Amino acid sequence: MGLFSEVGQFFETRLEEFLKAHPQLELQAIAEQLQEQEQEANRLTQDLQRQLTQVEQQIAQVAQDIQHWHQRVQQAEAGRRPDLASAAKAREAALLRQGNQLWGKMQGTKKRIEQAQSLLVQLQQKRQEVKQKMDELQASQKVEDAYTSSWESFSGSSGDRQTYNSATDPLEAQFQKWEMDEQIRQMKQKMGR
Repeated sequence: MGLFSEVGQFFETRLEEFLKAHPQLELQAIAEQLQEQEQEANRLTQDLQRQLTQVEQQIAQVAQDIQHWHQRVQQAEAGRRPDLASAAKAREAALLRQGNQLWGKMQGTKKRIEQAQSLLVQLQQKRQEVKQKMDELQASQKVEDAYTSSWESFSGSSGDRQTYNSATDPLEAQFQKWEMDEQIRQMKQKMGR
C-alpha cells in the first residue's frame, strides 16, 4: 500500500502544481465540481418532493380512516355494543399514532427540502463567483498578452523613456494574477469547510 500512496501523492502534487501554473483550469475544475454538486442538490430536492407528496397522500388516507373509525365508535356506542366500540376505539387510537408518525415524517421532509434548496442557492452563488473569476482571469490574460505583444514591438523604438499604462503594465498584470490566485485559494478553503 505504501507504494500506491506514494504514487498517488506524487500525482496529486503534480496536479496541484499544474493547476497553480494554469489557474483558469483550476477555476474550470472548481466550476465543474460545483455544477455536479448543484445537479445532485437538484436530484435530492426532487426526490424529497416526491417523498413529501407520498407522505401527504398517506396522511390524507389515514385521516379518512380515522374519521371512518370514529363514526364506527359512535355507531357501536349508540347501538349499545361496548365490545365493538372498544375495538373501534383501539383501531382509531392506532390510526392516530400512525398519523402522528406520518406528520413528523412530513415535517422532517419539509425541513430537508428547505436545506437542499438553501444548499442549491449557495452552490449557484459559488458557481457564479467562479464564473466571474474566470472572466476576470481571461480578461487579465488578454491584457497581459496585449501588453507583451505591444511591449515587444515598442521596446526597440522607445529608447530609455518609460511610461506606465495600467492597462498594459506587466507589474500590474502580475499583481492581478496574484490577487486572482489568492481569491481562488480562499474559495477552495471555503469549499473545503
